[in-house]
Amino acid sequence: MQNLILTVNGEGFEMLLYFILAIMFGPPVLFAIIGILFRKRKTVAKVFYILAAVYLVIGLGLCGSMML
Repeated sequence: MQNLILTVNGEGFEMLLYFILAIMFGPPVLFAIIGILFRKRKTVAKVFYILAAVYLVIGLGLCGSMML
């Protein structure tokens, strides 16, 4: 029985990379923008800034490890 060697020409992997990058950076940017919009209400803004930072750290850890 012959070994099956899979060759990949790169089609479709760009979209997968863009999708992973969107998951990594999309929600933290959105939370930061919402935090900027709620600057007058300090506690709400702080919550959104903290959510953005935590999501970014977790997203970089999980999605970054998947990209390796």
